[in-house]
Amino acid sequence: MAKPLATVVGVVLILVGVVGFFSPNLLGAHLGKIHNAIHLVSGGASLYFGMKGSVEAARRFCILFGAVYLLLGIVVYFVGTGPEHMLHLPKLILGLRDHIIHIALGLIYLIGGFATKAGVSTATA
Repeated sequence: MAKPLATVVGVVLILVGVVGFFSPNLLGAHLGKIHNAIHLVSGGASLYFGMKGSVEAARRFCILFGAVYLLLGIVVYFVGTGPEHMLHLPKLILGLRDHIIHIALGLIYLIGGFATKAGVSTATA
């Protein structure tokens, strides 16, 4: 499950990274140049592990990236741009979409990684 998931999510991240340069408010998210570049790099890494990596490498990648994206989404949700972030409810609600996307992406990667059996080989006997 990790390889196909990493492949599909990699393609989506690359597309979001490219489209984000032309439409910075795609899906209500705030996609700056650095944010788009990160999507391109992480999408490329995900695509590589999904297409060229072993099942075990894709599994580890999904678990690692899932943990990173989940942690990123949770931490940035609570910390935001500073303590005043939590005091401005309208800004919090508007910025919530980015955090939810990162949390969902993290969970998707984690599910794909943990749903793949460790030590699975793609070689046929």
